[in-house]
Amino acid sequence: MDTTATPVVHQVFPYLRVRDAAAALDYYQRAFGARLRYQLNEPGTGRIGHAELELGPTVIMVSDEYPEYGIVGPQSLGGTSVSIHLHVDDADRMLARAVEAGGTLVRPAADAFYGERGGTVRDPFGHEWLIGHSIEKVSPEEMQRRYDEMMAGG
Repeated sequence: MDTTATPVVHQVFPYLRVRDAAAALDYYQRAFGARLRYQLNEPGTGRIGHAELELGPTVIMVSDEYPEYGIVGPQSLGGTSVSIHLHVDDADRMLARAVEAGGTLVRPAADAFYGERGGTVRDPFGHEWLIGHSIEKVSPEEMQRRYDEMMAGG
């Protein structure tokens, strides 16, 4: 067995831990059009130990908090340091839908130097979603030039 070779990653699944998984599953379906694949409910407590949502071609996993195992969400931690980026066909419309479903607008949609129009919404469970769509194709070199200009105050 060659332990020096890097294993191949086949997929990445965001796994969201929330205080009320049933409400979160409902929110993600209403806000983003996610489709519930299945959920596993803990006998006797009703906690959702695992659920999977299809969001476009991506699977997002969701569970209730299990503080006895150190599994807690942003509400228990006082915030999150991770954002989930949704690339959509109409960022303004998706942001409005997410807010209408109960999210909080953190940053309204605006055109950005990297060729995307987007904004940020915080869901009712503390997770932040960057929602954007392409407005122009920008090379990495041009993106760096624009970033440098922006950071210099230009």
